[in-house]
Amino acid sequence: MAGSTLFRWLFLLLAIVSLAAADSGSGEAETTVPGQIRLSCGASASATDGDGRAWDGDAVSTFAPSVTGVAADATYQDPSLPSPVPYMTARVFSSSYTYSFPVKPGRVFLRLYFYPSAYGNLGAAAAAADALFGVTAGGITLLRDFNASQTALAVGYAYIVREFSLNVSSGATSLNVTFAPSPRGAPGHGSHHYAFVNGIEVVPTPDMFTTPVPAFANGGCPNPMPLRADTAFQTMYRLNVGGEAITPRDDAGGFYRTWDNDAPYIFGAAFGVTFAKDSNVSVRYNPPSVPKYAAPEGVYATARSMGPNAQINLNYNLTWILPVDAGFYYLLRFHFCEIQYPITKVNQRSFFIYINNQTAQSQMDVIVWSGGIGRAVYTDYLVVTAGSGQMDLRVALHPDLSSRPEYFDAILNGLEVFKLHKYGTHSLAGPNPPIPLKQVISTVDGSRSESRKKSVVCAAVGGVAAGCFLAVLVTFLVAWAVRRRQRKAAAEKPADGLLGPTKGSALYDPVQK
Repeated sequence: MAGSTLFRWLFLLLAIVSLAAADSGSGEAETTVPGQIRLSCGASASATDGDGRAWDGDAVSTFAPSVTGVAADATYQDPSLPSPVPYMTARVFSSSYTYSFPVKPGRVFLRLYFYPSAYGNLGAAAAAADALFGVTAGGITLLRDFNASQTALAVGYAYIVREFSLNVSSGATSLNVTFAPSPRGAPGHGSHHYAFVNGIEVVPTPDMFTTPVPAFANGGCPNPMPLRADTAFQTMYRLNVGGEAITPRDDAGGFYRTWDNDAPYIFGAAFGVTFAKDSNVSVRYNPPSVPKYAAPEGVYATARSMGPNAQINLNYNLTWILPVDAGFYYLLRFHFCEIQYPITKVNQRSFFIYINNQTAQSQMDVIVWSGGIGRAVYTDYLVVTAGSGQMDLRVALHPDLSSRPEYFDAILNGLEVFKLHKYGTHSLAGPNPPIPLKQVISTVDGSRSESRKKSVVCAAVGGVAAGCFLAVLVTFLVAWAVRRRQRKAAAEKPADGLLGPTKGSALYDPVQK
């Protein structure tokens, strides 16, 4: 009897502690999620990165039995690198190799780290442009004919991080990640290709994607579009709108996500205004619909709005331009939180959400969706893109006057964009992004282009002969022009391997070519 009473008291105490933790809104980063794996490729010993995370060297790791390839050291450390670990060492493969990581069923983030620099112990034959390879994991093609050097030049960064969310099926005990050089003779490249990787990270997560069910946004169609549990995602953008970039150390949930500042993606000069929460407002989450790991408090504590002038707001859209791979479905997650007085009541601020010039949401009233000031909420929309190559994904906000709101304005705190894999081909792979014309000119004449990361050209093209690299750049430029013409002429049809919107199971029975 006494034992039964003690058990009830312990159960009650645990329940109280759990409720207190769920109600807490401190926003501090949680401790590291169990089961995380970090591999510094090409390293022979463990080391710690700038965020305090420990990385194991793959030369002595159980995750890389009989590891092949060459362990290489970068000859130049770009000042924009967040940390020497894992970027200053690499594992280079001339043939296919597979890492095997022990995992439990469920979702994981898989992050691949690339620093396309010159690696002195590889010799002159290992030119940056010849690093052309594919990556597969969990039966999904993540990258195909991937060139990290071209990608770095195109996006203006010295290093590249590719993040994927993969579903580990029931009964599986490992996640195999395979790097394979592309076949010889690929257009625009040499006859000998190699693969390389600087770091691999595996982070178990809850299912963040299939709930809530997203609404299909194309054509103003409000039909819900359930997602398959085995869908693989690639993170395209994760933006802290109106606030500064948030480093992995300060992410919520212990998942070490990076949240970039949204300013580089604003269209034109209409930036709106940015602001932080009032000092007497606390950000509150609403588990389970809005768990604390949805986004760090720093995302909900800052925002961008159109501004205080109603007449100006009615004459423009607050717009973000986000380059993406055409021919895929995309999941867009909008994070909202009203954080300044006097916005406390329903119908004070109501607005449209447009995606690719289509109405995704009308009468978006954050107070209605969240329940009050300081309460965090997010909403998901699904869009389909057509054609091939790259295209611009446009996200815009504009006041909705249909309910006669008190203020003619719009607000956004955070935005995430995820690419869905094609079920017919089991692929997330897109083309290498085209190098902008001014980047090509800057590289050819030896000047340093202005970019979000300094010294990117030096790191990306180090060790490559000038004449050979010029020829490669010209080829890329021609391909870019051709792809632009193809995009304009592309027919408006659903993405390959996916089904368009229906009232039924939506993406469950995709149409294949």
